[in-house]
Amino acid sequence: MDILIGRTFTTEQVFPHQQERLTVLLCQLPHGLNQMGSVRLHLLRYTKYYGTSERAAEDLVHDALTNYKRWEEDIQKWQNPILKDDSLPEWYKFTLFNELYFLVAGGTIWIDTPLPADDSGSDRYRTKILHSEASVRDDVKYDDSTYENTNSLTNSSEDETEGSKKDDKMMSTNLSLTSHDDEEDVGSFLYLEGVEYIMWCTYDVHFYASFALLELFPKIELSIQREFAKAVLSEDTRKVKFLAEGNSGIRKVKGAVPHDLGTHDPWHEMNAYNIHDTSKWKDLNPKFVLQVYRDFAATGSFSFGTDVWPAVCAAMDYMDQFDQDGDSLIENDGFPDQTYDTWTVHGISAYCGCLWLAALQATAAMAVQLDDKASAQKYKKKFLKAKASFESKLWNGSYFNYDSGSSSNSKSIQADQLAGQWYTAAAGLPNLFNDDKIQSCLQKIFDFNVMKVRGGRMGAVNGMHPNGKVDDTCMQSREVWTGVTYGVAATMIHAGMEEEAFTTAEGIFIAGWSEEGFGYAFQTPEGWTMDGSYRSLVYMRPLAIWGMQRALAAPKAVLGAPGVNVMDRINTPPLSSRTSFSDRRAKKIAHKVKCFSDSVFRCTC
Repeated sequence: MDILIGRTFTTEQVFPHQQERLTVLLCQLPHGLNQMGSVRLHLLRYTKYYGTSERAAEDLVHDALTNYKRWEEDIQKWQNPILKDDSLPEWYKFTLFNELYFLVAGGTIWIDTPLPADDSGSDRYRTKILHSEASVRDDVKYDDSTYENTNSLTNSSEDETEGSKKDDKMMSTNLSLTSHDDEEDVGSFLYLEGVEYIMWCTYDVHFYASFALLELFPKIELSIQREFAKAVLSEDTRKVKFLAEGNSGIRKVKGAVPHDLGTHDPWHEMNAYNIHDTSKWKDLNPKFVLQVYRDFAATGSFSFGTDVWPAVCAAMDYMDQFDQDGDSLIENDGFPDQTYDTWTVHGISAYCGCLWLAALQATAAMAVQLDDKASAQKYKKKFLKAKASFESKLWNGSYFNYDSGSSSNSKSIQADQLAGQWYTAAAGLPNLFNDDKIQSCLQKIFDFNVMKVRGGRMGAVNGMHPNGKVDDTCMQSREVWTGVTYGVAATMIHAGMEEEAFTTAEGIFIAGWSEEGFGYAFQTPEGWTMDGSYRSLVYMRPLAIWGMQRALAAPKAVLGAPGVNVMDRINTPPLSSRTSFSDRRAKKIAHKVKCFSDSVFRCTC
């Protein structure tokens, strides 16, 4: 794939009838630019402010030289509350800010705003784009009326005069679910899973990395969620062969959250990943719901909540097919059907099952806040039933078994077993389990996955047998994943185990960033093994360290919630105090939440 980012060139080289110079993102289409004879043209985000003339670069540099001192002062003001906090370890401050290198160096594309609808109302969301009719796919469908289908675009065989007229109008297609409010408009944003895994906005990994965007660029985070909400309701019936199993399936199944937004043709050709059929993965849909609820609660944006609610319901309904015994709990299918895509899972799994429980509770809470009483009752009942099954089948007295199967690693201690609890706490929802169970799990992970690996100086290994030996079932079970370690540390902070949390996360600093480590500074990999062998440098997931910062800033009242039945306590916590609600509709919904939540979430068990 050829990508030119921010390059100013004479478009006469591409479109002879256009004499102006533009700064563009140039992407080669999947079948090759020469074969297709067409190209998508996207204006980069800064052109919104600097235009596309020859003076754009000059103006941009002028502003930078004029304002850089003030920018440096603003950066210092932003960092100072953390840098001057004596309660935080120095290595943490260093790593927290420096892991943000990925948002610049990790492969980031930010394009300009989609065009608004024209007077006819035929196109609700549009973006500047130019390509041939041959690239418009009839097998890509959007079934919800909110998400309108792509339009026919300029045909390269038309005569120059007619072609020029259409080029002047910048014939367009629907790319994204974008807010009508100019203040909410941030264009469209992409970032790579890593420089070795070239896929845009890989969603199972974004689950970890998105804390950085939510904390620092919340409007960009909401824009990404809108893209995936649109994708949930779409389907792409083009056939794809999956490498691991050797079978074939369609590229994008309606109701399934895509693994990524594509590689060659982002937004239009999702699921570049083709090792497994990700429409059968068990973590993507719950992760979508959890991120949506966390972002909804953190920003207090009711417009965002109402826009994505249909996709939340569709994503949850899609998962019913994976409940094999009617206990409202999903089962894994005996292959690596989640982000650990070489680590096979049988039956109920601690990782996917916990994510599913958290998603059920989050959906019930969001339904209350959006005044959907039927859905609130539905997901409350499913949550209570699934929770009882999950605990009875996986809890062994000190932690949750890896899965409910009978394989050699079914009783392994998975570092990431409380990923759903992490998001539950981060979103201000009541704990999924009683405090004793949560702390017992985290203590087990700390004692085994962290401290039994070079004395806690490498992070948390993904899998550990209860006899204290690293689970070497597969490549990923014996790896330390940097972003997962940060996620585990954040979960510990939420549970009041700050000392264990910082010890756990410090292992990533020691091994990855310090002078005595492996030399991975500013190229933090996905993971490493005991001998320091790494996999996938410059990776997205380590941005999860910002989940630790969110946990440190969480209200103490959430951390000290009493350990009674979770559905007695749900009562949907107030949305972020940082957000003011000025519109009458938001106030009306908030009033209904207060009046309705007690009756909906009274325990019936």
